[in-house]
Amino acid sequence: MRTFVLRARAAPTDPRKLLAGVGGEAHAEILAHTLMNAFFVAQSHRDDVVAYLVLESTADFSRTVRFEGAAIRGLGGFHEQAWLAKIARALEASAGMGKDERRAVEPGLEVRTQSFERLAAELAVDHALYLMDRKGAPVAGHAFGPRPCFLLTDHIPMPKNSRAGLERLGARTLSLGRTMLFASQCVVLLHHALDQQV
Repeated sequence: MRTFVLRARAAPTDPRKLLAGVGGEAHAEILAHTLMNAFFVAQSHRDDVVAYLVLESTADFSRTVRFEGAAIRGLGGFHEQAWLAKIARALEASAGMGKDERRAVEPGLEVRTQSFERLAAELAVDHALYLMDRKGAPVAGHAFGPRPCFLLTDHIPMPKNSRAGLERLGARTLSLGRTMLFASQCVVLLHHALDQQV
């Protein structure tokens, strides 16, 4: 199983603002690109992937949207709009939820009013956490266990206090090189590294 978490600090939890923000400062399209690269392969998709988006630009609570490759249905095509529509559907379903509530939206799609820190703490129980960072250890040659979880951010870097909290949870930093990449590009390279171990 492979798990990816994208912390989208600029992404709005309002579905209308999210869809209107494509191409804008929040870069909502990066969410779709990351999901596309996490799940799709030529003429198929990966069943062994779980991806989380944590959207943090909100008036109340962060929204954590969970996608499960083995259960998701009706993707609607290999394009941004299909994935953005699924994210918006999850955000619509989260209306009126209190803190730390969970709601199933459709098969393979769930939304929670949960913070990034709380999600990371839950995942740390049975996953090996890896924070992607240019100054981390090289991915090449790293031996991954059966449940790696990769922590990525949008264009806003991970705050120092979050990094310290992740270190306390046992997260290790990994690097894909000195060039800053999009989260969606990191996912492709991480899949490649994992595929070489199979």
